[in-house]
Amino acid sequence: MDPLPPEVLAIAAGVAIAAGVIRGITGFGGAMVTTPTLAFLLGPLAAVPVALLLECLAAIPMLLQTRAQVRWRVIGPIVLASLFTLPLGTWVLVSLDPVTMRRVIAASVVFFSLVLLAGWRHRREPRFADSLGVGALCGALLGATGMGGPPAILYLLAGPGRIEVARANLTWFMGAIAAAGLAGLAVAGALSPGPFVLAALLAPGYFAGMAVGTRLFARFDDRGFRRFTLVFLTAVSLAILLA
Repeated sequence: MDPLPPEVLAIAAGVAIAAGVIRGITGFGGAMVTTPTLAFLLGPLAAVPVALLLECLAAIPMLLQTRAQVRWRVIGPIVLASLFTLPLGTWVLVSLDPVTMRRVIAASVVFFSLVLLAGWRHRREPRFADSLGVGALCGALLGATGMGGPPAILYLLAGPGRIEVARANLTWFMGAIAAAGLAGLAVAGALSPGPFVLAALLAPGYFAGMAVGTRLFARFDDRGFRRFTLVFLTAVSLAILLA
């Protein structure tokens, strides 16, 4: 990765701060801000490793902060199933058109986000079989498109749990799949020193944004948190759909 012009580095730093704020509020949204913007600035081969490195760095303090609220009987099956189906998604990536798949997924996310915004939620606690199915879908989508989070996000937000628990579950899930994605890039030999250097430069702004986002989260009630998160998810998905 060549040295970046100062103006590009400044834009990337601003994006990292904004992504950190979203990550601090929702527990998951950082990569959905950084990846498309950095891909435009740097290209996807540089953007994806940088976004994953920032996610892994961000996960450390947030995992500690949310460890008491996370529900492993819910999130554990999702994480494990996603790891098993990640190679399937990679096979799909090399077999089908990833742009078309991203748009199909984005359209689905928009539809289900609007359904949840309209007030629909299931009232039962997540079941083991449901979590396995959601995790399997997440892993396949992560390998195929780089967008593994939306099924789990919608699944967890549709449940009856408190927002602190939903945010903790999302935080641990996104940290796990970011680490898995980074490991996959390393195995494929797609990690170079450049993304590590850029991630280190962007990390202070990302952490500062997270601190702001964490403070803002305390101001949300249950309905406000779910609405903010779903509106954000809808906006990102629409941008992907129309790009």
